[in-house]
Amino acid sequence: MNRIFFHAAALCVAFQAQAQTVIPAADIQIKTASLAAPVDKQAGAKVYGYAADGTFKVLRAGTNDFVCIADDPKKEAINVSCYHADLEPFMERGRVLTKEGKSQKDIFDIREKEVKSGQLKMPKQPATLYSFSGSAENYDSQTGEVKDGYLRYVVYIPYATAESTGLPLKPDVPGMPWIMDPGTHRAHIMINPAKK
Repeated sequence: MNRIFFHAAALCVAFQAQAQTVIPAADIQIKTASLAAPVDKQAGAKVYGYAADGTFKVLRAGTNDFVCIADDPKKEAINVSCYHADLEPFMERGRVLTKEGKSQKDIFDIREKEVKSGQLKMPKQPATLYSFSGSAENYDSQTGEVKDGYLRYVVYIPYATAESTGLPLKPDVPGMPWIMDPGTHRAHIMINPAKK
């Protein structure tokens, strides 16, 4: 009897959590996702987001070389990103592996192996990702506006190192560029502007 009650209670909690997930309208998701892109790229970026049933899908086909990802409605804070289209194979592979339930380490190792074998293509030149975040209380889901948002930058340079770029492995001061995952397929310059 206690076991039946426990399972019923767990189902109710899961149902309530799912019912509380509000997915903004497609146009609002597009507007919010695009906030991460440079202004001249926002209107033409391809945008992925969420259908009413929670399915991840393309909300808008792009007309330029940028791809944006809408906020995950299951997560509390707002976090959207946009990146150069040359990064799409790398990003899509990560999404597929995540959906398969792979760990972050497994995803890294699989992509490293696939890039080295030529199966997975990485950009031949530096390619940038822009990440824009904000608190849930500063997000207006009716207008898609985010107050006091924070924009940071990630420049992918596969197999770059501290020695090849002159960048440190950690920032000495806020906002200083530094290199993360050096010497790997996922080597990238991190630029986290000082917060106000």
